[in-house]
Amino acid sequence: MKAALLPDRGVVKVAGEDARKFLNGLITSDIDKVTPAQSSFGALLTPQGKIIVDFILTEAPPADGGGFFLDCPRALAPALVQRLNFYKLRAKVMVEDLSATLGVLAIWDRAAATEYGLCSADPRLPELGLRCTVPPHLAGEAAADLGADLVDPSAYEAHRIALGVPRGGLDFSYGDAFPHETDMDQLGGVAFDKGCFVGQEVVSRIEHRGTARNRIVSVTYEGFAPEIGTPVSAHERPVGTLGSTAAGRGVAMLRLDRLADALGWYLPDAGGYAASAQNLMKRGYLL
Repeated sequence: MKAALLPDRGVVKVAGEDARKFLNGLITSDIDKVTPAQSSFGALLTPQGKIIVDFILTEAPPADGGGFFLDCPRALAPALVQRLNFYKLRAKVMVEDLSATLGVLAIWDRAAATEYGLCSADPRLPELGLRCTVPPHLAGEAAADLGADLVDPSAYEAHRIALGVPRGGLDFSYGDAFPHETDMDQLGGVAFDKGCFVGQEVVSRIEHRGTARNRIVSVTYEGFAPEIGTPVSAHERPVGTLGSTAAGRGVAMLRLDRLADALGWYLPDAGGYAASAQNLMKRGYLL
């Protein structure tokens, strides 16, 4: 079992008697299904349906004071607090950035449990393991309690990339990507049946019309890792952009209709790396 404290993650807390209703009317996930035992993946969108910030949302049990903790990109935590306060109006909620005192510990390679921090299964994929909100100085103790080796965050990055799970800011740009383009619909990040949320009309239209042309997909490469932002081409036709990479694997944002037109059943070949047909077929991008 491995554990890594993720320095790029921050924590925002939303508490108060209106917290559940407040969040449910704003974000993409169904907060009514969130319990201390069940976290959720979601995002806050622009009215045009673009992702402002995505996060993993966990509820603290009443014995620990209750409230919802949003595990989000640390660099965007202040902006998330500002945007939530903008929507607060008269709702009885308190929003605060706790990133200075709380961190995020990822645990993977085996199921486990610990009394340290607020822990729950990563709602995106079972293979991603657990996420624990803990004070950073207790990360080592939490890992030891789990029987896990505390490793460098780069090990978790390699694990994430191998699973084809995107990371905002590296694999897509915040403010410029729809949830479908970042696979949020396939990773349980959008509740299409819960009712209104900011950007809901646009996202529902994409879902019902099946008009998401761009998608994050798993890719493989040989030799040295290409840089983030390297263009991906197929038969000399541009089809997308490479994101993060590690140990021969990566993720890329590809324009699937252009890929299909250029390649059919063939693998794209550009700059020493190729898209994995197996992953494309597994996710339903190519038949």
